[in-house]
Amino acid sequence: MRHDSLRLASYNLHKCRGMTGPYAPERNFKVIADLGADVIALQEVDFRMGTRPEALPRAQIQEATGMVPAAFYGTGENSLGWHGQTILMRPELMQGAQVRRLPLPGIEPRGALALHLPGITIVAVHLGLVRSSRRAQLKRIIEQARRMGRDDRLVLTGDFNEWHDNRGLEALEPMQVIAPGPSWPAPFPRLRYDRIAVSHGIEVTGHGVWNSQIARLASDHLPIWADIRLQPRSAASGAGNLRPVSDNGPE
Repeated sequence: MRHDSLRLASYNLHKCRGMTGPYAPERNFKVIADLGADVIALQEVDFRMGTRPEALPRAQIQEATGMVPAAFYGTGENSLGWHGQTILMRPELMQGAQVRRLPLPGIEPRGALALHLPGITIVAVHLGLVRSSRRAQLKRIIEQARRMGRDDRLVLTGDFNEWHDNRGLEALEPMQVIAPGPSWPAPFPRLRYDRIAVSHGIEVTGHGVWNSQIARLASDHLPIWADIRLQPRSAASGAGNLRPVSDNGPE
């Protein structure tokens, strides 16, 4: 793996219960390992009620997937994620990695995770169920990225909870928004909830939906992935030179 080329992925685990159960995290581990990602944003890694204990067993992550969780404080003492989200990465990327929690506005409690690696910031999101909240959340994320001074190469990925191609994503202009294909519901995908948005300075060399047999059983979402290459810094000159919003049709 070259550090200027990465495979990114996003996967909503649905608390490791598939569409309707049973609880079987070994299926999700297999899907994560099969993806071969360098960095993967995970949603719904904790159970919802009480102290929100982990649904994805952290003690098994590295052995099962070859990846390690990013270091940050979770929602609770027994939580793997923050607002149900975590980021896994290859162990060799841990050196120099920094994670920041971004509280988000909206009707429901939501938050994002910003992972900064040398040359790139990757923001993992699980946006709200109401479009007005999603718009406010995306606006806040972009504002925060600019304040951090790290918006020259920026990626947003996760469960956007947005089914329209041309509504609710206005705050991402002028990023390139990629919806690799239908990812929900996993057994018969129809809607493109899961997306990846990239700024100028990042070339997307491939992308897709991981539609394997076990992935259709392991969660209500199929994971998505994108292979990216970091262009020289002269090509990443700030928000004013980013590409316009676009969506790719189903594959």
